[in-house]
Amino acid sequence: MYWMDMTEQEIADTVGAFGVPKFRAAQVRDWLKKGVRPEDMTNLPKNLREQLSSVPFGGARIFDKRISEKDGTVKYLFELEDGNLVEGVLMRYSYGNTVCLSTQVGCNMGCKFCASTLEGCVRSLRPGEMLSFLAEIERDEPPTDRERTVTNIVLMGSGEPLDNYDNVVTFLKRVTSPSGPNISARNISLSTCGLVPKIYSFIDDAPHVTLSISLHAHSNEVRSSIMPVNKAYPIEQVLEAANTYAQRTGRRVVFEYALIGGVNDSEADAKALAQRLKGMLCHVNLIPLNPVKERGLNGVTRQHAYRFQGWLEENRISATVRREMGADIEGACGQLRRRVLNEMRG
Repeated sequence: MYWMDMTEQEIADTVGAFGVPKFRAAQVRDWLKKGVRPEDMTNLPKNLREQLSSVPFGGARIFDKRISEKDGTVKYLFELEDGNLVEGVLMRYSYGNTVCLSTQVGCNMGCKFCASTLEGCVRSLRPGEMLSFLAEIERDEPPTDRERTVTNIVLMGSGEPLDNYDNVVTFLKRVTSPSGPNISARNISLSTCGLVPKIYSFIDDAPHVTLSISLHAHSNEVRSSIMPVNKAYPIEQVLEAANTYAQRTGRRVVFEYALIGGVNDSEADAKALAQRLKGMLCHVNLIPLNPVKERGLNGVTRQHAYRFQGWLEENRISATVRREMGADIEGACGQLRRRVLNEMRG
């Protein structure tokens, strides 16, 4: 058991086992909410801090940080206690600050346009590790005109969230709890490549979290060529699950669509995609591909992305082009981690 993974009752029981007054458990709990390690809990006696340090902390530290000169986006590289590295991104908007969090160290899904999956999945992240990312960001970027720095979360970094289902659902319950960060579930999005059975479970376990699905194609042929998961869960099953989510929650599904030059970016592609999505409560988020050199796929210009958006809207499909952020700091999933690992290997 790790400190950062403990419930309030588990914290109370663990602290109580050291034979100290009950109020010490509340002090420890308040420190842990801020991601503070036992040795730094300054209002506790030194001997108690030493005792508490005998229990593994289970959090993360900021290993590296890049700040975009263009838009202030911050790319974090966190170091876990086992030495693994994982990324997070802080993006600034007029309505608040969004953090893109990873859910695994690496990824097993094998999507052809993503750097996160190049070396497979090392392991899944625990709830306390994901919570510690937020705490580290809050301490690194203290709030100014708001109660907290982080107002929105997207689980869209390295890893497939639904491949780490139980830990992710536990994280969502804790991060939305009034006794935790208390971030509204409606300010949280989860992105999946389409693990259909887990989508149906997610509807029941986290109905207020926005579901985003990485679609990236309108046909099984194209989708399977860039997303191996489509061979297990073809596009028809993915869209059926998405439609069920929309009908049962009353919330629109967001379909992510990375525009890859010469693969899925023609007017015919837009019309075929619109036909697939016709009648569904949904929105398409268009992403000009951020090329990964190891993959050999090309993106499109933003001008062309807006043209594709227009084709969808002509066919009555709501669409936007994602704002480009962090392009000068290796903002795409897995890029910074992969470069640092390569440098460490010499």
